[in-house]
Amino acid sequence: MSASMRVLPRSALRTSRLTQSLARRPFHSYDHPPPPGAFGDAEKSILAAAYKHVPEHGFSQKALGCGARDAGYLDISASVIPDGAFGLIRYHLITQREALATRSQELFPDPNQPGVSARVEALTWERLMGNKLVLDRWQEALAVMAQPSYVPESIKELAKLSDEIWFLAGDKAVDPSWYTKRATLSMIYSTSELFMTNDRSPDFFETRQFLQRRLGEVKSVGGMVGSFGQWAGYTLSAGVNILRSKGVRV
Repeated sequence: MSASMRVLPRSALRTSRLTQSLARRPFHSYDHPPPPGAFGDAEKSILAAAYKHVPEHGFSQKALGCGARDAGYLDISASVIPDGAFGLIRYHLITQREALATRSQELFPDPNQPGVSARVEALTWERLMGNKLVLDRWQEALAVMAQPSYVPESIKELAKLSDEIWFLAGDKAVDPSWYTKRATLSMIYSTSELFMTNDRSPDFFETRQFLQRRLGEVKSVGGMVGSFGQWAGYTLSAGVNILRSKGVRV
């Protein structure tokens, strides 16, 4: 069989799709208003109420049912949430990303200080801290995000997060480095997030050091892009292993 006719392993195909998904991410616009909200009023009301139940019930249908009831709807109303539990995970991802805009104004009152690199580190750390209240449930969430049907949306949201951090940090480059910076930051954020789920040090000190080391290893904007495919495969594999540990057949 010729090389062109060989069938790639399924994991390789998945990794390729993940990398292509990030590469297709459009530029953050400085000239146009943001798109409309990601959630309708009723959906947002249920998700916001359900989110309070995540520490106890996880990102689950039970949490959604409790949220629907708290928001004044019948429990069955939670069934209208797209993708069920993943819809609740997506709510967390989007609201935490959107909160960075306000936090950046608080962190950087001086528009000229600190520099872009320092801002990227500070904003990435702020986003990681956004997982604190649900950290005990986050490995389960990562496992759901790693399921094939949810990988595209998860990667899309990761790309938006990386874009938002660079945008808020003041990076205005529109050359090819736009892609390499975001791919690199996506990998660094994701590995730091995984590290944090097992960090028991005070104030997540070891995670902060891990993040700083990863950022310090990047000697140029494209220094780690070659490893992005490895990160995608690693994240998918880690999620599958967590699912299997929960008794899910994958």
